[in-house]
Amino acid sequence: MTKWFASRIYLALTLLLIVVVVGVVGFRFFSNYSWVDALYMTVITMSTVGFGEVAPLDAAAKLFTVFLIATSVVVFAYAVSVVTEYIVSKSDPHRVQYRKLQKMIHKLENHIIIVGYGRNGKQAADKLLAYDKPFIIIENDKSVIEKYQSDKLFFLEGNATEDEALIEAGIKNASCLICTLPEDADNLFIVLSARQINKGLKIISRASQDASYKKIRLAGADNVIMPDRIGGDHMASLVVVPDLIEFLDNLSIVGKKSINIEEVSFEDMFDDQKERTIRTIEMRSRTGCTIIGYKSPQGEYVVNPEADTLLKPGSKIVILGRPEQVNLLNKEFDIYP
Repeated sequence: MTKWFASRIYLALTLLLIVVVVGVVGFRFFSNYSWVDALYMTVITMSTVGFGEVAPLDAAAKLFTVFLIATSVVVFAYAVSVVTEYIVSKSDPHRVQYRKLQKMIHKLENHIIIVGYGRNGKQAADKLLAYDKPFIIIENDKSVIEKYQSDKLFFLEGNATEDEALIEAGIKNASCLICTLPEDADNLFIVLSARQINKGLKIISRASQDASYKKIRLAGADNVIMPDRIGGDHMASLVVVPDLIEFLDNLSIVGKKSINIEEVSFEDMFDDQKERTIRTIEMRSRTGCTIIGYKSPQGEYVVNPEADTLLKPGSKIVILGRPEQVNLLNKEFDIYP
């Protein structure tokens, strides 16, 4: 039961109780009935069953009875409408799906929120699915939701520029927000709102205009991606260094069976907090993988690190290898138990 339905049902029950109390006190006062007789008269008056009066009513008691009948009919009708609406909603497939989604969101922690399911949103969702990352999509277009809703894709219908939609998507417990809307102004507003709600949230946003890049970063985005610029640069690179780009395009970072590049954190590889060098872990001899990058706990990157580079808690390494070598790495270091 949603909070909205619960509040309406509680209101209906409260109004019914108030009418009963007023009726009992009124009949007790106007007709000097006993408490039992006053309750009896109140119930038969509210239910309009047409039973006889316990004792004759004077003019004041009759006016009170008219007031009680009018009031009870309105309150009773409201209560019936609320209960009927709730029963009908229980059998509505859209509301059933919505309740399931709400239950799932309440259980999620450190999930990812994708805003918009256009071209970039679909690409982001595909990659997250390949990595088995939990995520939810906020989409304002109902036709898009009806077309792509599935057991793997969970949509929340709403306008992400409104804080209510972000909160409903569980942004307070989320780890990352990906804004893919085509309008930079919308992405800017969402980034600003999201940063205010969750200070520790990682925010990645799309930008179409160069002028929007700095504004979105200032609003709180950790990364701002310009798809048009990346696409143009990639096409030009295919002219300048075609073989290199073709090789990089063949490297896969998604998919359990075809992955070539993997990012591994210190905590994934080692249970203790003991520092060690790249040389001592013997990555190449044990798995066949090659370490091509290192990220320090302070966020500094080192390409092709030396063998004496010290691995510390909070650091990460980037490894390169064939799919079978990457799988051996995961088994050797018990990364995916």
